[in-house]
Amino acid sequence: MAEGSSTPLFTVGQETAAFLASCEILSKAWEESHLASNSESFSLKEHEGVVYVAFPSFHRIESFIVKVSKYGEGNIQTNNRVFSDCLKGNDDKPALVHQGALKLFLHIMEKTGFQAKIYTDSRQRKLKPIIFVGHSLGGAVATLATLWVLEKRVRQSSPFCITFGCPLVGDERLVEAVGRENWGGNFFHVISQHDIVPRMLLAPIESIAEPLTAILPYWHDKVADSSIQDACRTLLENVLQYTYTVAYYGVDSRGSDGVIKRSPYKPLGTYMFCSSHGAACIDNSETILKLLHFTMQSHEKLSDNIVQDWFSEHIGYGAVLKHVIENSISGKRFANPDSKSSYEMGISLQLEAIGVGAQNDHAQFALRRAGETEDNYNTNVDKLAIELSLKQSSMAELEWYKERCEKEDGITYYDSFKKQNNRKDFRANVDRKKLCQFWDEIIEKWEGHELPSDFESQNKWINAGNTYRRLVEPLDIASYYRTNGNGNYLSDGRPNRHKILQRWMEAKEKTRSSRGQRPRTKRASLTADSCFWAHVEEAWKDLENLKQGQHQSLQKLEKFEEDVTNMENALTISPDVFLEGSSFIMWWEEWKEYKKNQSPEWSSPLYKIMEKLQVI
Repeated sequence: MAEGSSTPLFTVGQETAAFLASCEILSKAWEESHLASNSESFSLKEHEGVVYVAFPSFHRIESFIVKVSKYGEGNIQTNNRVFSDCLKGNDDKPALVHQGALKLFLHIMEKTGFQAKIYTDSRQRKLKPIIFVGHSLGGAVATLATLWVLEKRVRQSSPFCITFGCPLVGDERLVEAVGRENWGGNFFHVISQHDIVPRMLLAPIESIAEPLTAILPYWHDKVADSSIQDACRTLLENVLQYTYTVAYYGVDSRGSDGVIKRSPYKPLGTYMFCSSHGAACIDNSETILKLLHFTMQSHEKLSDNIVQDWFSEHIGYGAVLKHVIENSISGKRFANPDSKSSYEMGISLQLEAIGVGAQNDHAQFALRRAGETEDNYNTNVDKLAIELSLKQSSMAELEWYKERCEKEDGITYYDSFKKQNNRKDFRANVDRKKLCQFWDEIIEKWEGHELPSDFESQNKWINAGNTYRRLVEPLDIASYYRTNGNGNYLSDGRPNRHKILQRWMEAKEKTRSSRGQRPRTKRASLTADSCFWAHVEEAWKDLENLKQGQHQSLQKLEKFEEDVTNMENALTISPDVFLEGSSFIMWWEEWKEYKKNQSPEWSSPLYKIMEKLQVI
């Protein structure tokens, strides 16, 4: 960010926190959370046109201490399929969440009429905003409830989630899934400087189980007993040991062998850090993790007052919000006198507001790194956008190549490219390689976390990638079978870029289909299944094997015929597939002849379709 910028980058988070704290919504969210804290079920109330759904705090040891794994994490997918497979990471594996919170949410889903209540409310008040709120572990349940409503899309208005003193809920895969769906802005977490609960799951379950078991019965009382004081110190020391590791040595939770080495949990959404000096909002996951340590470690020694602060701040977010509001009204601000620019001034103000102090070099670096990361994201996207526009000439050349093959030679561009008989095939190969290199670069940056978390959900890149895949992958298939006739493109030769681009598109189509899509009325200009010609090539092999007595190939051929029938009924096959002499038409004639020889009366849905079609 330029030093002469009129708005310091990090003062925005401070101003956002002050604005939100002064709004009635945060205070009302805490009020509803507090009222529900000791109940056994959720509550649903409307206040001034906003629906609040509040969950209990669940201060029960068995809910926190879940010994199913080292950190209490487990698969978000359950046997009853409450969550669909869209909640998975970029590696296509399901997200992990705290199993205690998941168990509580599933209990509410199955035993309290929660689903029916939400669906009924959605029909009756479908345009009114709904906010899921919760304190402590109830905040984790509110997070899962919000994810469920977002995923099922049961409301026209997007739900919002506000939590207070909430422990971390899910892993990096959940963060990736939320980023992919553009849901990050739906989650807002308020945490106080000395509240240990939001930091607790960064430590292994075994290191917090014993002291937490001793502490929980006294959670709402003044801590006077010396044994409880000792348990509090032990809990804090154990938690700080692991937050220190995250703050100073990185946040990678898995080793090269895939085994979890550190806590898998990652912050999700926006965090409002509160202190006696004010508050600030931060939405960078890695920076939030580091600040969870720095804000907690702002005191040099573990005094009895600090121990008491855990309790008073964890159960007293009403007082925390009141203090933030008072600071915002008074305009109280601090700054590092050594700040040389508005950028550094912004960082100093942010650190002072959250109680870390502007002199903390590590915290300074964490915030500066977050700003640089955001700048790098934007720079990378801007460069790729420019390159994408330049690559449109190669896409246009390949579209023209496709048209020339069909109109001048009466052959599909797939079959022409596979033969490589003339100069236009060679030139098409040059354009193909240029585009392959460009999309490989995009996938490499995406896998290397060099692009924004919602990059793969942005329509611009999904649509561009989908058009590229449907136009160019047939040429990749032709190139593969030209040199690997006995190979299988689908299992052995398909490039990673096509797999990932297809996954992006399928994720977006799930979103679109949930909102309702009209069936296609016009035939596709490019076959929707970009692997269609690979299926044709494999069908040729299966047919030859069948003729040689390998009857296990019959089932695969009938399945291919059924798939083609469904594609044609959906108008997702492009017209060039039916050109006379195309690889598909030649296969169809061979297949039809084989079936007629087996049974002269043979017919099928595809047979009837092909008889009606006029071969071009």
